[in-house]
Amino acid sequence: MANRRRWTLGAAAAALAAALLLPGSVAAQPPGVHYQHHGYMPPGAIGQYQLQRGGPIPGYFQPVEITAPSGARIALAENGRFTPGAPSVRVGLLIGQVYRLRITNIPLAAGEEVYPTLELIDRTYPPPGEHAAFPIQVEIADDDLRHALAGRFVVRVTYLEDPQRALPVASGPQQEWFDVGPGDDPLLVADALGRPVAILRMGSRVPSNPDEPGLAFLYGCPPLVRLPPRDNQPAPETGARLSAPANAWAPATPWGAAGSPGPATTWMPAANGQPGGR
Repeated sequence: MANRRRWTLGAAAAALAAALLLPGSVAAQPPGVHYQHHGYMPPGAIGQYQLQRGGPIPGYFQPVEITAPSGARIALAENGRFTPGAPSVRVGLLIGQVYRLRITNIPLAAGEEVYPTLELIDRTYPPPGEHAAFPIQVEIADDDLRHALAGRFVVRVTYLEDPQRALPVASGPQQEWFDVGPGDDPLLVADALGRPVAILRMGSRVPSNPDEPGLAFLYGCPPLVRLPPRDNQPAPETGARLSAPANAWAPATPWGAAGSPGPATTWMPAANGQPGGR
């Protein structure tokens, strides 16, 4: 996997409107375009629509690599229980299913935990025999955890960028990302820039008993396939944000035939005093 770059547009979440920042973005779509899906649909709804389209998607375990800020631990559920946490996990996940994560050991938040959901809505097509070498990268940022702990609902869409739109700049060690503006749909923005493949949602919802979360909380606890860890994998880190030109979109270093994923993020407060997470 090529090195990844991490960018942000705006100093804080939802600070700038994506339509004003991104050439060819949502505001530039032809009149009359109707999008069947949106980023705030219930977890699993979009993936199930994708399965109905057929093709080489149903039953395929898409390789995914999930990382968290330095010091934090990520756990997935198997057999109805969360497994011991790790700094990062490499797994194969089914398209259309919803996987519940458990984030613990959050820096500067002793005793706090966040329980995001991850939904894959499409797959990648790496070279034959090299599927595990090119996983979808899902990076859980420290700012996302802060927003979730504050009761906000965070939606992070990972997409494969259109290589014709990629900026010819050097890549860095972190995944690039940017915040969409208030009222903008992160899924629609990601679709305008490439091909969305994963949706990470997180908020303040927690199970009544973390040791016995229940199948409803785990969305049925769908199956997964454990992948071997990456050789000499460095510990994930949260470095300083980089600012991008106001007319730039989130770039990515292409790999394989599709390109490297880059997430579009938004967050919103919990509604009516209810927990913001799903």
